[in-house]
Amino acid sequence: MRTYTPRVNDYVKWKGDEGWVYYVDEEYITIEVGVKCKDDMNISACPIHQKYHTLVVCYSQNWGELEYIKSRESVYDNER
Repeated sequence: MRTYTPRVNDYVKWKGDEGWVYYVDEEYITIEVGVKCKDDMNISACPIHQKYHTLVVCYSQNWGELEYIKSRESVYDNER
């Protein structure tokens, strides 16, 4: 039985990975496990996105395996 329901901006551990919950849906969440800055050429091609985000998908049937660590108010908090 699942007791924890993930929310955006929660920090979780799952199957050896850990990171911020980036997206939540009824069927799955994504966990941001890495962020990397784009180079100038890629930024000029798409200036609204300046970083690469590496995400792991965790389906709702696996949410019971998530370990909640902490939360943040927004993605702009300095806990990255």
